[in-house]
Amino acid sequence: MAELTTLETLLEMGFDRNRAEKAVANTGNQGIEQAMDWLMEHENDPDIDEPYVPPVAKVLGGEAESQMSTEQSTPADATEGGDMLYNEEDDSSKQPMTEEEKLEQVRRLEELMRVKQAERRERERAEEVDREKSRRKHGQELQQIRQKLQDDDMKKLSDQRMKEKMEDKMARQRVKDKIARDREERAQKFGVGGTQSVATSSQPAQPSPSSPTSQGPPATKRDYDMSKIQVRLLDGTTLTTVFKAQEPLAAVRVYVQVNGNTPEGQDFTLLSPYPRHVYTELDMEKPLKELGLVPTAVLVVIKK
Repeated sequence: MAELTTLETLLEMGFDRNRAEKAVANTGNQGIEQAMDWLMEHENDPDIDEPYVPPVAKVLGGEAESQMSTEQSTPADATEGGDMLYNEEDDSSKQPMTEEEKLEQVRRLEELMRVKQAERRERERAEEVDREKSRRKHGQELQQIRQKLQDDDMKKLSDQRMKEKMEDKMARQRVKDKIARDREERAQKFGVGGTQSVATSSQPAQPSPSSPTSQGPPATKRDYDMSKIQVRLLDGTTLTTVFKAQEPLAAVRVYVQVNGNTPEGQDFTLLSPYPRHVYTELDMEKPLKELGLVPTAVLVVIKK
């Protein structure tokens, strides 16, 4: 009678028969509250609306054992049938519930179900809040990791650029120091030679009394070992310095790159205005003496 009452109550509350039967069977017919709890927990099961099929007990042995068990169970079945008749007679003595009692019980159970559903929604809401907090925390941790990696990469890049700038600055300084030393050496040598030549030229030439000027050995061509170069830059300004006669023309170009105001990255070459000649990369390796740029020369910087 208890199982029938639980099942009927669930049906009156609007539950499907398949769901109600499954709830009663799976809770062991322990009452309406346990059945309602089971229904709310399993309402999203894919097979919740399928008909309820009671479990079938396993049968061991062959047909003989089945027949023996059937024969042996016959008296017991009869006994059980008698017990069922007795139980039905005993249950018939109980008075059925009135409509008012059924409605009151349904209302009470519906109120209980609403309370449980509210508790379930509140629990699900709390779980959703916890999941959202965990997701945000995880996202913040990932963002911090990405930011740290980005900061590390930027620091490495900045250190690399600073290192390259320092190396470039040191290389330029070495070139400047070398050019300064070479310029000082050239100035010293050229200054001594120039002083001697100026002193010699300051004395008036006196013809030998023994012979006229037209007579005597022919003048020998002087072998210059220094060259004074004047370079006209792109903006019209000039640079003047002294080089060794055996130095390549590339030394003049390096001097212009370091001391001139040529924009960084601007590629240029040198030109001799008279006679007009544009020097190539092959000329850059030739000595100034071989190019005829001794003892003095004027060069012009032009863009390539």
